[in-house]
Amino acid sequence: MATMNFPDYIKRNVSLKPFNTFGMDVTALAYMEVKAVDDLVRVYGDARLMTLPRLVIGGGSNLLLTGCFEGLVMHMGIKGICLEKEDAEYIYLRAAAGEKWHDLVLWTLEKGFGGLENLSWIPGTVGAAPVQNIGAYGVEVQDRFFSLRAFDFESGEIVELGRSDCRFGYRDSIFKNAMKNRLVIVDVTFALPKNWHPNKGYAEVEKELERVGIADPSPAEVGRTIMQIRQRKLPNPAVLGNAGSFFKNPTVPAEKLFRLKSEYPEIPAYSQPDGRYRIAAGWLIDRCGWKGRRIGDAGVCEKQALVLVNYGNATGKDILALAEAIERDVFDRFSIRLEPEPVFV
Repeated sequence: MATMNFPDYIKRNVSLKPFNTFGMDVTALAYMEVKAVDDLVRVYGDARLMTLPRLVIGGGSNLLLTGCFEGLVMHMGIKGICLEKEDAEYIYLRAAAGEKWHDLVLWTLEKGFGGLENLSWIPGTVGAAPVQNIGAYGVEVQDRFFSLRAFDFESGEIVELGRSDCRFGYRDSIFKNAMKNRLVIVDVTFALPKNWHPNKGYAEVEKELERVGIADPSPAEVGRTIMQIRQRKLPNPAVLGNAGSFFKNPTVPAEKLFRLKSEYPEIPAYSQPDGRYRIAAGWLIDRCGWKGRRIGDAGVCEKQALVLVNYGNATGKDILALAEAIERDVFDRFSIRLEPEPVFV
């Protein structure tokens, strides 16, 4: 494999350090930037490249690289945002997979469109957003999603998927499971409501709006408020390597929550439509004494226990070992299993 002759649009032995927010300095055997669908078609038409393992990356903000990748890394760089259409209820906009997610949110707010403001200041790209079904402050991508187009590496064609096709779940979708190595998202269409109302369901957001004296906020004011909250709570990956929230908030049956509350009445929990409760993973980690701790250059953020950080020279395996130690402690104390959010490679 190492002696394979690659076409001239493929780079060999490329460091992936600039392409993952943890800052892991590992290499890819082969690398290409995808600037158009035709680039994916070229890979599909090259029998040699099709024998390689493939890894699609966007902003690398939900990725833990635990070693060098002996395959082809395809870095999504397709750009473009446009209004598709509108009807009586929605404005539909299409964004290419390589656009930065936060740039898309800012684009909508500059035009006065509401709907994505609660997802402000989330790192990563548009193409990665449906994969993870990113969410924050009471809104998930699936709530604003209309459709997407993806390149199918089995048929070599572009396919279109609607919301039900994507099988969205909590930080989950078909792209993390059945179609993980088959479909590559090239653009996403969102439906933004014309009859917009601010989502202030989180006390933290409502409190901040009250503090600055905004009773009836615009989409831009909600977005600005959430940006300020997130910047205050979360470390900047450009300064301190991290992938944002490392663990999902676990969901437990009501009876388990009631048992936990008998011992920990202050435990934060949020009711779900199915009668279960979602518990704040950061609180569980903090109660186990991990907040601010570090093992070598792998550590837990001092401000937010849900964020694992690379203090400089941690490897992906160092971060993974830290995560496993945290998972064991949380399970031993609360009998709750934490599930990581990032993709491990």
